[in-house]
Amino acid sequence: MPLAIVAIGIVALLILIMGLKLNTFVSLIIVAFGVALGLGMPLDNIVASIEGGLGGTLGHLALIFGLGAMLGSLIADSGGAQRIAMTLIDKFGEKNIQWAVVVASFIIGVALFFEVGLVLLIPIIFSISRQLRVSVLYLGIPMAAALSVTHGFLPPHPGPTVIAGEYGANIGEVLLYGFIIAIPTVILAGPLFTKIAKKLVPDSFNRTGDIASLGEQKTFKLEDTPGFGISVFTAMFPVILMAIATVVTMIQKTTGADDNAMFSIIRFVGNASTAMVLSLLLAVYTMGIARKIPMKAVMESCSKAIASIGMMLLIIGGGGAFKQVLIDGGVGDYVAEIFTDTTISPIILAWMIAAILRIALGSATVAALTTAGLVIPLLGTTDVNLALVVLATGAGSVIASHVNDAGFWMFKEFFGLTLKETFATWTLLETIISVAGLVFILLLSLFV
Repeated sequence: MPLAIVAIGIVALLILIMGLKLNTFVSLIIVAFGVALGLGMPLDNIVASIEGGLGGTLGHLALIFGLGAMLGSLIADSGGAQRIAMTLIDKFGEKNIQWAVVVASFIIGVALFFEVGLVLLIPIIFSISRQLRVSVLYLGIPMAAALSVTHGFLPPHPGPTVIAGEYGANIGEVLLYGFIIAIPTVILAGPLFTKIAKKLVPDSFNRTGDIASLGEQKTFKLEDTPGFGISVFTAMFPVILMAIATVVTMIQKTTGADDNAMFSIIRFVGNASTAMVLSLLLAVYTMGIARKIPMKAVMESCSKAIASIGMMLLIIGGGGAFKQVLIDGGVGDYVAEIFTDTTISPIILAWMIAAILRIALGSATVAALTTAGLVIPLLGTTDVNLALVVLATGAGSVIASHVNDAGFWMFKEFFGLTLKETFATWTLLETIISVAGLVFILLLSLFV
């Protein structure tokens, strides 16, 4: 009963993390060993499987993840992110303030990880709220929607980046299709959902939040920050490089053009790792050297970023180890047999599995990685677009955030909400992102 053993393993993971308050990485490794033994894997193979899963996942991800953290830190510490947000807010005006917040959060969300973007934007949101005398939640929901969508759908964020590697999908295609899906999803989950949320929890729209838990915030005079154009260009540079390479490659395939040195160079520059290296070098210049900031200060910003993601990398590696045990233990093949004669789309199946695991485990990244272990064997029997399966997994992995997810508590405390109000805003927001994302993915699958 492989699925029963997996279910027991997931319950054990919940008990270790939520009940015993054990570190998530340690819990994942313990459960990986336990599930491997339960599946009857040869003892000599268990350690190799766990090490292979951990190393294989981090080997693909660590470079992109680490460089992405450095890039985001340089943009934030130089004041570039603040410049992007304040300029857009000024340009859009008071009447369209929600849309300004959406665009600013989306741009910043591409470059920064969810938690970093949230911590960075919350003080700005509160400041605008006081100046314009509007509810902080009126601005906070669109902000959270944009950050969450970029986190779930767009590389170089850990979820879509890792899953693209696991499925063997082209990361450029994931990025391109991710943008197509992300834009309407943000509009639905942000400004449009805010109108519904205001009716569901009207009292919370009159309340201010508490950002004291964020600690001391680095503030800038606007004239001391980098220009808007160069800040946006630096933040979006990796996206631009990967998008160009993807479009050129698709044109080459469509036209049947012969491969040559030019195409090879474009693919090399547009590779996610290469794009991140070039983007970091650009940020070192635009956010540092060009502004006469000492190289030592620039490198301190990079070091701080790496130190902050150390445990996150281990947790992702632990998720990879658990995923590999599921594959090597035959669970993936067992699931593949169950669905051999089914007509259910791998896109829907990936979304369903990821959604169930997300609700059970809390971590979107761990849910996505575990889903990969169950879905990968199915992909060899279908011609489904792998980039869309990546996005479906990402969509499923953000559904129904609740008490076992750190993001739930961050949103609750920052905006001063009760548990009921947090379920009616944050949990529902994440569910809308997940379901809307799946719908748009299925629509896109009709054309690609």
